[in-house]
Amino acid sequence: MFELFYMGGPLFMGILTLIFMAMIVVAVVNGIPILRAEVDLDNSARKIGYVKSLGLFAAIIGILGQLIGLFMAFNAIESAGDVSPSLVAGGFKVSMITTLYGLFIYAISLFIWFGLSFMINRGKTR
Repeated sequence: MFELFYMGGPLFMGILTLIFMAMIVVAVVNGIPILRAEVDLDNSARKIGYVKSLGLFAAIIGILGQLIGLFMAFNAIESAGDVSPSLVAGGFKVSMITTLYGLFIYAISLFIWFGLSFMINRGKTR
């Protein structure tokens, strides 16, 4: 797991990890009062939207990391001249690590958002 973190580039993988941790904190801080039914549910619906927004931001950062990695790889290929297709495929595979991590964070944020939205809607019908 740590090998993938370093292969994906510590800068972008670190940023994505920070976004992931921030998303979890926002979900917990806003989710606990929802579970206890201690808050205004309309206001909570707006606040849990931040969970989904942070997940989308992670997906965008992951794609940006891939595009910057591909740009740098293609510059290196251009300067090297003749490069084997397996080397290009390996570089493309490594560039996708940040995108996969960003999309994984986005998927988790959607699951959390759907769950909290369900609890809010269930609380409104009571």
